[in-house]
Amino acid sequence: MPDFLTDVQTLRERARDGIMNGPVTTAYGTDVAKVIDLLNTALATELVCVLRYRQHHFAAKGLDSEPVAAEFLEHSNEEQGHADQLAERIYQLGGEALMDPSRLLDRSHSEYVTSTDLTEMIRENLVAERIAIASYTEMINWIGTADPTTRRVLENVLEKEEEHADDMLTFLEPQR
Repeated sequence: MPDFLTDVQTLRERARDGIMNGPVTTAYGTDVAKVIDLLNTALATELVCVLRYRQHHFAAKGLDSEPVAAEFLEHSNEEQGHADQLAERIYQLGGEALMDPSRLLDRSHSEYVTSTDLTEMIRENLVAERIAIASYTEMINWIGTADPTTRRVLENVLEKEEEHADDMLTFLEPQR
C-alpha cells in the first residue's frame, strides 16, 4: 500500500471530529471561504446572464429574429441550470448562495445590457460569454487539484459557455 495514504484509524477519527463540516474534510486542499466567494461571483454572473438572455428573447423582433430569439431562450434556461449547480455546490461547502437581486450586478463579471437591435443583442451576449469563459478559466486554474468537485462543476459550465459563444458567433458570421 502507498505511503501517502492516511491510515484508516486516522481517517475515521477525522471524519468523526469534523462531522458538521459535511463534505469538507481535512483533505480539502484550499480555502473553502474563498471557493464559496468565487462560486457566488459565478452565481451572480449566471443570474445576470439568465436575465439578459431572457430580456433579449422577448425583445428580439424582425424578419430574422425567430431563430435568434429561440437561441436566447435556450441559453437563458441553460444559464439558470448553471446557476442552480453553482448554488447547490455553495451549500454543499457550507456557504450561502447570494441571490439578492440588488447585489447581483455588484458581484457579476458580466454586464446587463439591453438593446432593441438584434445584432447588438447578439454582440452583447457574445461579449458576456467571453467574459464568463475567461472568468471560469481563471477560477479553474486557481482551484487546480485542490477541489476536484468544484473544478468539475466549473469545467462543465465552462464547456457550455464556450458553446454559447460559438452559437452567438455563428449568428454574426456572414453567410457563406
